[in-house]
Amino acid sequence: MKLLVVAKRVPDPEAKIRVKPDGNSIVTEQLKFVINPFDEIAVEEALRIKEKLGGEVVVLSVGPAEAAEQVRTALAMGADRGVLIKADGVCADPGIIARALAEVAKQEGFDVLLMGKQAVDTDYGQTCGMLAQILGVPYAAFACKVEVEGESKRLAVVREVDGGLETKLIGMPCIVTADLRLNEPRYASLPGIMKAKKKEIRQVSLEELGVGVTPKLRVESLEEPPKRQGGRKVGSVEELVRALHDEAKVI
Repeated sequence: MKLLVVAKRVPDPEAKIRVKPDGNSIVTEQLKFVINPFDEIAVEEALRIKEKLGGEVVVLSVGPAEAAEQVRTALAMGADRGVLIKADGVCADPGIIARALAEVAKQEGFDVLLMGKQAVDTDYGQTCGMLAQILGVPYAAFACKVEVEGESKRLAVVREVDGGLETKLIGMPCIVTADLRLNEPRYASLPGIMKAKKKEIRQVSLEELGVGVTPKLRVESLEEPPKRQGGRKVGSVEELVRALHDEAKVI
């Protein structure tokens, strides 16, 4: 079983994000970066499938040279090797990312490609659909359970929908995106961290893949959310309704 899994470099969701004075980017100095939490769940699922059926897990990432750190983290969890697609300044464009991942996926070949349903830094959730379209393979989104159906070369992917669960059967090769409740990612063990230092991370540029670097998406501006005002107590329902109507303007 050949499993590809995407691990995007994103700011730590627990970190305080500050916008630069120019309003076009965030302050990255002293900012901790991690694997996108949804991608980390995808890495864990790929490892579990490998442990059941054997095979190889290859980690893919698109980003700056520093993204090798996140690839190395996935290798420490148990992945076999990594591919870093070096790209500076275009990592917010889902189209470029999808085309780059598609080229590497074609080179590698795969049975299942797993990735998070979205990245917590941009929240676009578009790359998976674009990638499936480019590769011409089926994909199932928002998986909360994944089962490989024996020798049938099919996956049973369960996802939560309004009022219950929905199961999709898709043939391989295919793409699956991980939802929050798919699994609980493991911690990298000390032996795993030591082994990861010797595992291969192949680096390739967008130019080598023949992927154009002209983005179709541009960030016009960034701004921090307004500071919340303190609450206050009201003396009656009438005063509450009046405040909601005249001040908050929500009714």
